[in-house]
Amino acid sequence: MSYMLTKGWYCQFLEEDLKTPLPRKLTLSSPDKLMEMAERGGGLPNLEASNMLRLGMEVGRGGLWLSLTEEQYQKLRHK
Repeated sequence: MSYMLTKGWYCQFLEEDLKTPLPRKLTLSSPDKLMEMAERGGGLPNLEASNMLRLGMEVGRGGLWLSLTEEQYQKLRHK
């Protein structure tokens, strides 16, 4: 997942090849929502990942790996 601050936190999701975008995109209203989504998606497995997300939020953009369940992945594959 990549994220960027533009009228909220714009999130785009890519396939494992890091080239193919998934159709679903989200705009989150707050940094807390971004942090919550990263946690739910398994993107914060350790302190280093949490710190990198916080750093990305400070500069207004970044990315992280998510470990999605099949159900979560299927939701991103459909608008």
